[in-house]
Amino acid sequence: MFRKRNLVLESLRCVVSTSSKPALFCSTSVQPARLSWEASSQVILKKKLETALKDHRVDNAWDVFKDYKRLYGFPDSAIMNRFVTVLSYSSDSAWLCKADDLTRLALKQNSGLLNNDALTKLLLSLARAQMSESACNILRTMLEKGFVLTSDMLRLVVMHMVKTEVGACLASNYLVQICHRFMEVNVSKRNNSNVMKPDTVLFNLVLGSCVRFGFSLKGQEVLELMAKVDVVADAYSIVIMSFIYEMNGMRDELKKLKDCIGHVPSQLLCHYRHLYDNLLSLAFKFDDVGSAGRLVLDICKSKDLPSVQNLEKPLVLSVGSHHIKSGLKIQISPKLLQRDSSLVVDSEASFVSYADSKLGITNKTLAKLVYGYKRRGDLPELSKLLFSVGGSKLCADVVDACVDDIGWLEAAHDILDDMDSAGNPMDLATYRKVLSGYYKSKMVRNAEVLLRQMTKAGLITDPSDEITVLPETEEKDCENTELNALLVQEINAGEQMKVPSMLYELNSSLYYFCKAKMQGDAVTTYRKIQKMKISPTVQSFWILIDMYSSLGMYREITVTWGDIKRNMASRNLEVTQDLLEKLVVNFLRGGYFERVMEVISYMKEKGMYSDLTMYKNEYLKLHKNLYRTLKAADAVTEAQAQRVEHVKAFRKLVGII
Repeated sequence: MFRKRNLVLESLRCVVSTSSKPALFCSTSVQPARLSWEASSQVILKKKLETALKDHRVDNAWDVFKDYKRLYGFPDSAIMNRFVTVLSYSSDSAWLCKADDLTRLALKQNSGLLNNDALTKLLLSLARAQMSESACNILRTMLEKGFVLTSDMLRLVVMHMVKTEVGACLASNYLVQICHRFMEVNVSKRNNSNVMKPDTVLFNLVLGSCVRFGFSLKGQEVLELMAKVDVVADAYSIVIMSFIYEMNGMRDELKKLKDCIGHVPSQLLCHYRHLYDNLLSLAFKFDDVGSAGRLVLDICKSKDLPSVQNLEKPLVLSVGSHHIKSGLKIQISPKLLQRDSSLVVDSEASFVSYADSKLGITNKTLAKLVYGYKRRGDLPELSKLLFSVGGSKLCADVVDACVDDIGWLEAAHDILDDMDSAGNPMDLATYRKVLSGYYKSKMVRNAEVLLRQMTKAGLITDPSDEITVLPETEEKDCENTELNALLVQEINAGEQMKVPSMLYELNSSLYYFCKAKMQGDAVTTYRKIQKMKISPTVQSFWILIDMYSSLGMYREITVTWGDIKRNMASRNLEVTQDLLEKLVVNFLRGGYFERVMEVISYMKEKGMYSDLTMYKNEYLKLHKNLYRTLKAADAVTEAQAQRVEHVKAFRKLVGII
């Protein structure tokens, strides 16, 4: 009350000081109009606020605004928009936080107080400051209130958001939200909707962040939405898709991508090397060295050839098996490259190299091929492949590696024999390398056999002379030392393989059955994994949960959660944020609030981010008035009392009063 009186007195002083001098020639006295004390103070405060905003004195403006709001509520729309805009220009995160709080409160009370322009400026400032949670809240509010955000602005905001793990999580959830909203509008055929169809660049930004931060399961969900909203995938999309398929062990999907792009022009080879790299990675994960060898031949023979496909028009590719009638289709345009440097894949290829406008293979690929063929006892096929890819020089490098560090002398000898049988005999230095290894390992009989072969081939005339040459051979180091080290590393890694190759095959079958909603076959495949004493991966559980979710079988998801916990307890499974988030959403839909709180508690314990706003929106959509007035003491059963407590705990957590 005293504060209000002081403000009024101050306004009076301003009126007196600014009034003109008394008129000297007035013949009549004029009675002053009755002064509106409250109106005067409101005008003065409004004027002060306008002046402070005009001069960008944010501190003063904030103080005056607090006084104004306490006395008269929010100022008019023009001042509010100006105020939010000025706060948005601040580089201080504290002011941006205040602007965010102010905006949410204003929109809650009156959605017409702020216009699209002011909200967009604040949104961009929050995104640039990496205040992703605040930015996403405004994005969601704008979507709910019907504000229109241009495609360019949305891309810019998302581009800033996906630079952090939390921002990537929120951006992917927001994209899922607008896709579902867009599909709802299409179904209802409402022409007056302000929901804009997300474009290819937006999908690429989000998908790229899913790859960067390891959200492969969320990435798969976004990919399927891309097909549902009929967005054309460009060259960047295809490469990012290949990363997601590789992370999820989906080799069949990746093979279809490779078949679709066919032969590409040489200027695109560098871009698509990542796709071949991921395909090779999966061939090795599936322990399919034969497919890896054939792919290596394709890679090394890559040239600028006319494609068997017409790459000018978008191609249609099935997502999941093409045998499923209700399966999704996605359009891809392999030649389309968006001019945006932020979409460039910043990952180094492990298995495929690029030089002189040609693709090649790395030493890591070579080491995996040598180890794979040797383990299967198929050295003749390895010899053919080595010669086709790199000629005698590559064969010599492999022979040296087999002799020097791992002692595969007989394997090296077999490669010499294979090359000789094929009419491409190795040089004398390579033979001497193997011979030196035999003598060093005291394998005299093998050395004598090799000496006879060398004599027969005309490489030497007197076998006894070779004994004096061998010390010089031993002193020569192998030229490709990297191959040697990688081969040793590969042998050690093969002995302690984390995920059995059979599991990738079983996951592929599980994925097919789940997408076809063949529940019985899917469960049988899952039980087979358990009977084989193989620990399921996060992909196994995601596929299963996705099927149950699509069928509305939420109780079965609680059973699956029990399996997940058992695997976590035995340390055979490391769960990811996107898997746990999917569990929370499905438990909310099924009304299993105890499980909801359990999963959220686990995420908090492990330092994983929880999108509480998304959980809140999901709850309000399905259970808005659930147990709103009921107390635990009023519950009929103990189970109901516990459920009431869990619902109350959830409402408190997400901020529902």
